[in-house]
Amino acid sequence: MINKPKTEAEMAAMRESGRMLATVLDVLVRRLEPGLKSKDLAAVAAAELKSLGGEPAFLGVKSHDKGPPFPDVVCISINEEVQHSIPSERVLRNGDIVNFDFGVRYRGMITDSGLTVPVGQISQPAQHLLEHTEKALHAGLKQVKTGANVRQISAAIETVLLDAGLGIVYELIGHGVGHSLHEEPDIPNYRAAAPDYVLQENQTIAVEPIATLGSGRIRLADDQWTLLSEDNSLAAHFEHTIRVTRHGCEILTQL
Repeated sequence: MINKPKTEAEMAAMRESGRMLATVLDVLVRRLEPGLKSKDLAAVAAAELKSLGGEPAFLGVKSHDKGPPFPDVVCISINEEVQHSIPSERVLRNGDIVNFDFGVRYRGMITDSGLTVPVGQISQPAQHLLEHTEKALHAGLKQVKTGANVRQISAAIETVLLDAGLGIVYELIGHGVGHSLHEEPDIPNYRAAAPDYVLQENQTIAVEPIATLGSGRIRLADDQWTLLSEDNSLAAHFEHTIRVTRHGCEILTQL
């Protein structure tokens, strides 16, 4: 779908969508503790979003390979689960890392965001993974402005991840977002695949570096949704939906 510059009314809806999204993520992070199941946290997300007046953008989404629709409101990925994990009976333990990937629709407009957080005390390698994946996100966001090329974003993300010795998950990328969950342009986390695409003012995009402590290669679980690191290494993901401005970007998915 074409990523059209958003009108003032559409931007107002996206700002509210992003506020709801950030509020729910904040609640999930605050509730996080050993002993909880990921499905318990998904129930919290569903109830909180309903109370705020938003709709879950992920519920019922179909996968690219025409598999089953996604059955829950939020993706909750633990440790070696890279992305798109269905909330389950898996119990969180001290030392785990947990990724929340969430999408919200409000008045027809969608925002998409995620973060990876520790459960209790985590290892130094796990902390390194979280710190540098988040650093890569902010390096990419610094490249955004009207007239910037997507290649600049991709190159900045790739540089941080490679310098940190992390494995880039090449199959998973950022994207345009707004009227649809996935719009043009693709925003890869490495420069070789980045399109020659120049950003326009008031376009909205989701930037999302995804990395592992291993090779970065992934495999699909039997549920046809959960993506796992092929070598069972820890994975992390950080994401914001932003508006392109003349001098930078407006982050829509933060409090």
